[in-house]
Amino acid sequence: MSLDSLTEKLKSQAAINPPLGYRVQFNLGEEGSIVWDGTVTPPEIGPSDGADTEADTVLSLSLENFDQLLSGSLDPTLAYMTGKLKISGSTGVAMKLAAMLGD
Repeated sequence: MSLDSLTEKLKSQAAINPPLGYRVQFNLGEEGSIVWDGTVTPPEIGPSDGADTEADTVLSLSLENFDQLLSGSLDPTLAYMTGKLKISGSTGVAMKLAAMLGD
C-alpha cells in the first residue's frame, strides 16, 4: 500500500458518490496527505504537501488505518472513538464523508 494506490482507491470511491461539496484533507503523517476537493465537479483528489491546504475538515490517521477505512474493514466511528482517527474542522463534513465511504 502506497500513497498513490490509496489516492486511486479514494478516487474510485468518490466516483460512485454524489458531490461532496467540501474540501477534505487526509493527513497521513510522515507518509504525506491527500486532498479531496469536492467543491468542483468532477472532484479533484490528489497528494498535497499539507502546508497551504485550506480544508473544511482534516482527518488525521495512519496510512494503514486509511487503507482499512477505504476497504471497509475499519468503521469510521469506531476509528474515531478508539483514537485511530482524529478530526479537526467540521465534524458534520466528516460524518457525511463517513457515510459516503461506508457505501
